[in-house]
This record gives sequence, C-alpha cells and structure tokens, in this order.
Amino acid sequence: MTPSDPTDSSPAANAVAAAQAEVVQLCSELIQFESVNTGDPATIGDGEARAARYLQDKLEEVGYETTYLEATPGRGNVICRLTGADPDRGALLLHGHVDVVPADAAEWTVHPFSGAIQDGYVWGRGAVDMKGMVAMTVALARQYRAHGFVPPRDLVFSFMSDEEAGGAFGAHWLVDHHPELFAGVTEAISEVGGFSISLGDDRRAYLVAAAEKGVAWATLKATGTAGHGSMINHDNAVSRVAAAVTRLGTHRFPITHTVTVDTLLSRITELTGLEFPEDDLEGSVDKIGPVARIVNATLRNTANPTMLRAGYKANVIPSTAEATVDCRVLPGSQDTFRQEVTDIVGDGIEIDWVWQPPLEYPFEGNLVDAMTAAVTAEDPQGTAIPYMLSGGTDNKAFDKLGVAGYGFSPMRLPADLDFTALFHGVDERIPVDALAFGVRVLDRLIRTC
Repeated sequence: MTPSDPTDSSPAANAVAAAQAEVVQLCSELIQFESVNTGDPATIGDGEARAARYLQDKLEEVGYETTYLEATPGRGNVICRLTGADPDRGALLLHGHVDVVPADAAEWTVHPFSGAIQDGYVWGRGAVDMKGMVAMTVALARQYRAHGFVPPRDLVFSFMSDEEAGGAFGAHWLVDHHPELFAGVTEAISEVGGFSISLGDDRRAYLVAAAEKGVAWATLKATGTAGHGSMINHDNAVSRVAAAVTRLGTHRFPITHTVTVDTLLSRITELTGLEFPEDDLEGSVDKIGPVARIVNATLRNTANPTMLRAGYKANVIPSTAEATVDCRVLPGSQDTFRQEVTDIVGDGIEIDWVWQPPLEYPFEGNLVDAMTAAVTAEDPQGTAIPYMLSGGTDNKAFDKLGVAGYGFSPMRLPADLDFTALFHGVDERIPVDALAFGVRVLDRLIRTC
C-alpha cells in the first residue's frame, strides 16, 4: 500500500494525510509574518526572526530538538534533524528561506501579507518564493515526528534568513560558522523546481533545477575631475560610467550550450516534437510558453544595469560615479567572464565583484530517479526533466560543503497560470491543490531516496 491509498494505516500514510490537512494553514500563517528583506540592514526589522521562531515552535511542538541562530539580531535561522533508519547513509537536506522581497499593497488585489485563502489559492508575498515550499516541508517534518515515521536516511531541515540578498546572514553564514549542523549531508532539495508546465494533450513536464547560473554583481566606478556644471569638462566621471554601462548593458553575449539546457530542450523535443534549430533557438524556445523567459536567460551570459549613483547637486560635476550591473554567468564561463566584462567596459573603469559561482549537477542517480518516480506516481501524465535556473538559491552555500543541491518544490499547476511571473510579482499566490500535491510528492521522494 502507498500513502495515497485511503485504506493504508501505516505511520507514513497517516503522516502524509495529516500533513496535507495542515499545509494550507501553515502557508497562510507564515505569509502573515512580514519578513521583508530590503537588502539594507538599516531598514530590515525582526520579521525573519519572528517567522523562524514560528517554525521553531511548530517543530518543537511535536518533539524536535531545534537549533536557533542569528548571524546578527533579527536574522533568524532554525535547523533540526530527523534520524533515519540508516544514519550511515548520506543525509538529505530540505531547506528554505523565510525572507521575502518587498511588496506595495496598493498594487495588489489582496493585502500582500494577509495570507488570504480564496478562489482556490493562498495569496501573499512569499507564497511561491518560498513559503509554500517551507509549509510543505514543515508539515511533513511535523507529521513524521508526530506519527513515529522513520525515514530511510537522516533528514536535515533548515529554514533561513537573507536568501533574497545573497544569504550572508543565512545559509552562507551557517555554512561558514556552523558546518557541523549539516554533518553527513550529501544532497539537498529546495526552491524553484518541480513545478509543472503544460505541453498540450494533458501532458506536463515538471522542471527540476539541476543547475543555476552564477551571480556576479559588478560595481563599475569611474573617477574624474570635479567642477562647476556650467563649464566644459572633458574628464566627467558621470559620462564615463554611463558610457561603460551602455556598452555592457547593450552587449549581447553569444549563445553557449550547457549540458542541462541541451538536455531540457532534447527532452521537450521527445515529448512534443518541437524542434530547436540553432539559427532560431530563442524564437523556438518562446513556443514553450511563459517559462521561456527563464530558459532563454540560460542560453547566454547576461548583464543588466540596475543601479546608478552619482552627484549631489545639479550644478556640481562630481568626481566619482558608480553603477551596479547584475550579471548572471553560465557554468563553464566563470573563468573568462570577468575579463570579458573588463574588455567591454573599457579603460578607466574600476570593477568590484560580488561573486557566487554557477552550479550544475548530473540529472541522474538515486535522488533524481526518486524525484522522477514520485512525480509520475502522483501525475501519470507528468515527466520530470532538468532545467537551469537563471537566478540563484541557497544551494550555492551548501555546494561549499560538497552538497549537490536540486530545485524541487513539486507543484502541479493550472495550465493557464503564468507561474514564473509570480516570483517577486504582484498578486503572488499558490494553488491550494498544488500544496497538497507537493506534500504527496515530497513524501514519496523522502520514502524512496
């Protein structure tokens, strides 16, 4: 018998049934914590700490021994472990972040921190990024413990702050200062993967993030001669940095093939017959639907200017000017990318980098096989295939410990839902049915990997 069988009364079946019954409320309550991460420590309150404490209470309520840590006041992280039948096997880490990006309530249909449950969705900032997955994970963790279920191997649960600003006070801090909490972990699952896309004829692909582009935030700085705005100045720092930003922001890096993206496209061809000719690769990718905005961003390196800083008065030419460019780098490109950017921006520009490397793991092995089987068991018309995430996750931190991290937050989504637009978007929401589906798939994965 399986946990999906209503006649099954095993601890695993009872646990997954109870987890499905509480996951929606957990998600709603978690959204109600305004755990906003602005990226500026001066404007961040204690929302992350309150959300983490809430999760700690929920875990300790059923008997877990938790560790709660703050890298700096208000930036909460909570970790616990469930011992498996074979503790000598590599442990599986299930991790998530409690912080969210800001939201303007005036733009939303419902208040972004209401956690409203209506029209078949749970609404609010963080519903998909990523309090929905955190709720699924905590629901299962709670009910495994409450029902005495012992997984095949150790499970480590970690819920952290600061992912939306790079993880310096969350995952990276924990890895650097408390690696013992993750002793024995060999694999991990987390956000932005396992969601379905419609392929027509009631078929779905579930995209598992087997790779991530690298994060390379470049600060360009130009210096020049300060002076009066009314006078001729051929050594203007603002003009110099603006020209450099224009060169970099309009540069089109070449298409670069990677194993993960090539595998994604070949699997879609097998499933649909859609072809991706080299001379119209991006145009062909557009035909797969809204997820094309992510896939096309993983065909090449990118550099998007996001911030400009210069001057303090209209009639004063400043001596310095700066710009920030959000660069995302493909696996295999990291050794040459910085020099490419230096050559593009030209002489007279200093570049400071904040760098997190790209990741790429094989889409094979026991964990991947278990993901695929779990998806198919709950959706016989579904197939798990790999893709590359254009952004980054806390998996980058755990890679430093040798942990292979995959994006697998399983959700069966309505065919007409533009899911990728909900990340950091207005009216972020997650289907109630998708939360229950995710609990069932995660349970199958945990029991078989």
